[in-house]
Amino acid sequence: MEQILHVITAEVKKAFMECGYDEEYAKVTLSNRPDLCEYQCNGAMAAAKRYKKAPFVIADEVSGKLAGNAMFASAESVKPGFLNLKLDNLFLAEYLRNMQQDQERFGCEKAKASKTFMIVYGGPNVAKPLHVGHLRSAVIGESIKRLGRFVGHTMIGDVHLGDWGLQMGLIIIELKARQPELVYFNESYTGEYPLEAPFTISELEEIYPTASAKSKEDTAYKDEAMQATYELQHGRRGYQALLSHILNVSVTDLKKNYQNLNVDFDLWKGESDAQPYIPDMVEAFRKDGYAYISDGALVVDVKEETDTKEIPPCMILKSDGASLYNTTDLATIVWRMQDYHPDGIIYVVDKRQELYFTQVFRCARKTHLVKPDTSLKFLGFGTMNGKDGKPFKTRDGGIMRLESLVSEINEEMYQKIKGNHTMDEDEARETARIVALSAMKYGDLSNQASKDYIFDIDRFTSFEGNTGPYILYTIVRIKSILAKYQASGHTVEGAQILPARSESEKALMLELSRFHPAIETAFAELAPHKVCAYIYGLANAFNHFYHETKILTEENADVRAGYICLLNLVKGILEKCIDILGFSAPEHM
Repeated sequence: MEQILHVITAEVKKAFMECGYDEEYAKVTLSNRPDLCEYQCNGAMAAAKRYKKAPFVIADEVSGKLAGNAMFASAESVKPGFLNLKLDNLFLAEYLRNMQQDQERFGCEKAKASKTFMIVYGGPNVAKPLHVGHLRSAVIGESIKRLGRFVGHTMIGDVHLGDWGLQMGLIIIELKARQPELVYFNESYTGEYPLEAPFTISELEEIYPTASAKSKEDTAYKDEAMQATYELQHGRRGYQALLSHILNVSVTDLKKNYQNLNVDFDLWKGESDAQPYIPDMVEAFRKDGYAYISDGALVVDVKEETDTKEIPPCMILKSDGASLYNTTDLATIVWRMQDYHPDGIIYVVDKRQELYFTQVFRCARKTHLVKPDTSLKFLGFGTMNGKDGKPFKTRDGGIMRLESLVSEINEEMYQKIKGNHTMDEDEARETARIVALSAMKYGDLSNQASKDYIFDIDRFTSFEGNTGPYILYTIVRIKSILAKYQASGHTVEGAQILPARSESEKALMLELSRFHPAIETAFAELAPHKVCAYIYGLANAFNHFYHETKILTEENADVRAGYICLLNLVKGILEKCIDILGFSAPEHM
């Protein structure tokens, strides 16, 4: 069904044209003075010059045409030329009834031209545990993927593992120092390699930092690691087999940790998957004249005449012929275009990498790795800071593991919930886990992605204010009312949403009617915080209505059933929105 704003605008356009004015002046917007009206049109102000009339004269004529229109309770002309609109209660109720008939999408139409987008988020390194720095990319990327799917696009999520480079060489030589007898280090070995990895995830996570620390103190050790990296990248069998083990063990652990965040990826590709595409890509860059040698390195110029600051060339190969992140990211674009033909690729990455991605995107376009109409979008996110305003750390100043952060928030929420003596231990723990996830995700997503924000556990786990637990508490409150209504033996069969009987009920109904544009705008702008803003407004409107209205004790059975129909719609839309954001609501709190 059509967005309510489009339905309103169509009527106002008709009125403008009947008065002899161009429909372009009939743009309707949400009112910026909700105390005066619900929607407004300021087109008479712009039309005045063209038609050589005072704005209020034009507004008076249009409001006269709208008088008696069943859509509006009032259409007032206000000097110097504003058109203030209030919707008719019956029209609004009918609009919501149509929304309620579509329990899956609530009238939100799918995109008329469905597109395919690859969204790259996550970016963990293998052999390293996830830390708090990985939270934002995972949470933001997952919500945008879900938002795009709801809008009607094909969204393909790729974790893009860091599984190439010196870190692999460091792990290999440290493992060799500890277990030199392993067949992986015997170059003359021609048999099959063991299926079982020679290390656990705990051992692997200890091996890498140990090796990294050694390489900073011991030049010979680092040289050996660089040689191992070179041999790995040039196909040494034993090292390739070790890489497979590292990937299998790491990815299994990463999947478990991402699952705890309710985050999942369609593709578990890494930098290593791009390597086969590099030689042909580099050769094409040379052959087509895009790449040239500068100070021994192979580069592609990406500066443009309109640049106001220096944009360095995009380096493709170092002077020793080694590839870089640029090379890998460009080669990754090659396989993505070959295998998936996306209409766009969205990168959810730390905003401090904007210059780097400017270089990569320009290089990809200049060398025709993507079609002219393929969108390449950099969604840079800000830093998650502690209460001191500095990047979030553990109490002793180290980088906190994401697993530890999740555990800490779960425990914080459990302590708040366990006072509810109606729950047994297991239910309290599970409820705490669900609510804690909402606290963490909503706490992040309610901020504009590009902004830095303070990660405040006390505030995020509060049941009051603009928080995840507040949204969930609202849903649980509605579930409780619906359960009591059903338990009393009543049904809503044949009932429907009725015209509003109070200002708070109409305010709630108006919020519900704006679901479609809120979702569409959020995806168009890749802005999950707009979904959060919408459901916070909806939750507030419901709670205001709840506190002012006797729902279950309403004497008129039809009115009472109408309230229940309205609550069912509120619950459905809130649940749909939190699913898009990547969390769910418990049955009790």
